Amino acid sequence: MRLSFACFLLLFATVSSVNGPYRNFINQHINGGMLENRCDQVIGSRGITVADSNRCKETNTFIRATTNHITRICVSAGEPYGVLTKSLQPFDIVICRLRNQGASRPHCQYRGQSRTRRIAIRCEGGLPVHYGGDIVYFDN
Repeated sequence: MRLSFACFLLLFATVSSVNGPYRNFINQHINGGMLENRCDQVIGSRGITVADSNRCKETNTFIRATTNHITRICVSAGEPYGVLTKSLQPFDIVICRLRNQGASRPHCQYRGQSRTRRIAIRCEGGLPVHYGGDIVYFDN
């Protein structure tokens, strides 16, 4: 019985250690209905800043997709890209760039741009945990 409980605790600790970064990834980068003119509102309401500070992020990218579509990149819809995994298909994204450099929350002001790009993410335990960037692709 003790061995089973110990295994359960180990499994729970492993899932919890990935679950935090996965939830953070969802908060910072997934928004299926994101619009170019909503960067200020969405970034503000989600509390997205430079890690461990109140400083506005220079750039934040939102992927217009569901968590299931993004998670599939880690499992079957991606290919190795250095330490990251690159999506096999392009995604609609909104790139929010800071307009007022050096600002701190709640005074972040962004300009949004829509793009269609393949994306590169870092996966842990079959879940996306870090947005590595977008990749310009050429459809032949």
